[in-house]
Amino acid sequence: MHSSLESIIFYSSPPLWDTDKRAQGKARFYRIVQYFEKVAANDNRPYNQPKLVRLTYDYARSEASKDMFLQVFFHLAELPIEGEDDINLHDESGRLGSVVSEFADYLFANLFLPLRTSSGKTPQLSPQGEGGVQHFVGTPELVASLRGECLLRDRYRCVISRRFDYEEAARRLENSPDAVDNDGSLLSAEAQFDRLEVAHILPHSLTKTEKGAELVRSSTQAALDILNMFDNGVLHLIEGSDIDRPRNAITLTSTLHASFGSFHLFFEPVPDKENTYRIQSFRSPLLLRNLPVVRELFLTEDRNIEPPSPRLLALHRAIGHILHLSGAGDYIDRILRDTEWKDTRADGSTQLGHLVSLKIQGWLGQEVH
Repeated sequence: MHSSLESIIFYSSPPLWDTDKRAQGKARFYRIVQYFEKVAANDNRPYNQPKLVRLTYDYARSEASKDMFLQVFFHLAELPIEGEDDINLHDESGRLGSVVSEFADYLFANLFLPLRTSSGKTPQLSPQGEGGVQHFVGTPELVASLRGECLLRDRYRCVISRRFDYEEAARRLENSPDAVDNDGSLLSAEAQFDRLEVAHILPHSLTKTEKGAELVRSSTQAALDILNMFDNGVLHLIEGSDIDRPRNAITLTSTLHASFGSFHLFFEPVPDKENTYRIQSFRSPLLLRNLPVVRELFLTEDRNIEPPSPRLLALHRAIGHILHLSGAGDYIDRILRDTEWKDTRADGSTQLGHLVSLKIQGWLGQEVH
């Protein structure tokens, strides 16, 4: 199954289907996955695998993407896309159940798990060390350029909380006790300051290259190929250095960056209002008390710095919903907690299989200061 997935999942363009074929494929797909969703609801699985497969189809970003997904699924199931109701789910449950479960695990291991564990790790400028020396994590020029552009575009404010950047406030107040923000308002004692960070919408680690790619398919490339199936054509927005353009980044406080990076926060566009979003969270309102909130994102006057891409924010939102609704996000949280507690757990049990795989592939262990 694993080798067949690697050989057929990576289509460069969607199939050309007519309306009838698409409708039949959709109906047959739903009949299969909804049957196994009911079965899985009574199992002790770490997350609902059939539901993750179905949600990945539901949240695919276009009809072309949905067609690509169905083409992959029915190839794996060794079933025609069209036809009458000729699938005997009772007789085929063992084989088809394995197809659904293994496909879910493939999507989980190659896309959702690495995205969840590597997001929130945008390289940052670290605080000044001894002697006032500035230390960098990542490429200094790249980090400085992206941070500078985002802070300028976002008026040195977190796009959600609207808190002003602490370092910039300190610099301005050193020059003048009557310093003002970018809108001309005084930086008074009532103003709220915080240390702000650049947050990638899709993680910087998607550009990572791996040694030994001639022997083993790059896990990074697998994630990109699944993303391209999920949102056909999106890769041109994040290829190479384009992943570090301002359209793939927003300015956030460190707390909000962590929640956004873990896909617990999402931006829902407000109808008929350009560049305006209702920002919501899957977490308890006790943790993020000011949400939901509606924000119009900042723009520079001459628009010489790109605004955050609506398409990338929509992709981030879709991934967040799949993780939340399937239970895969909670499962990943448990994996991460196991990493922290593995020396103190009474039974010593951990989800080390996933963690070792991630460390080998380089998704974990990327420290950010």
